[in-house]
Amino acid sequence: MAKTHVYFVPGLAANTKIFEYISLPDEHFELHFLSWLLPTSINETIEEYAQRMCANIQHKNPILVGVSFGGVMVQEMGKLIDCKKIIIISSIKSNKEFPKRLKIAQITRVYKLFPSKIIANIESYEHYFFNDYLKKRAELYKIYLSVRDKQYLQWAIYNVLHWQQNEPLKNVIHIHGNKDEVFPTKHIENYIEVDNGTHVMILNKAKTISKILEKECFLST
Repeated sequence: MAKTHVYFVPGLAANTKIFEYISLPDEHFELHFLSWLLPTSINETIEEYAQRMCANIQHKNPILVGVSFGGVMVQEMGKLIDCKKIIIISSIKSNKEFPKRLKIAQITRVYKLFPSKIIANIESYEHYFFNDYLKKRAELYKIYLSVRDKQYLQWAIYNVLHWQQNEPLKNVIHIHGNKDEVFPTKHIENYIEVDNGTHVMILNKAKTISKILEKECFLST
């Protein structure tokens, strides 16, 4: 029996290590992990970028899985290629699922003040992270947020906030934590709930997410 090919796209600025704890049965699925590309320019459209990401997909009719901004990206990719299913994790299905503070950020353009320099040079700033919680977050950033190109960060933040998807696509499965602090569930509809799942649950709820993925991927085979 032929294996189903599953392609994963990580969150904004994240590398593919965020999927290191995700597991699907080897006999049925082959997993592929797509890294972020650098934008050709700050003005590259999300559609043009998605086309370049699709060029790295080597199998017909795959399942696409994306986390956070990666969830936005796989939805854009799904408009360009045939795929069995699109699964998003800790993400949104349309711009109507944005929390109010992100809508305000878009309108006021305050996102231009986003400290992309801090993420790009996290080691230089970690002495500012005084308490244990922030120190742990800084350590996670160093391990998993390796895409630190300033143009990429500015491009990605702009395209998250200006995503023009007004209505959800029909073939999207949404996995979301009920403690997500970036995209609170009060703004999210039609999702599979992960109890106590935060925005980084791909790391600390990987076993639960793997079981959900396995079920949803089998429904596609």
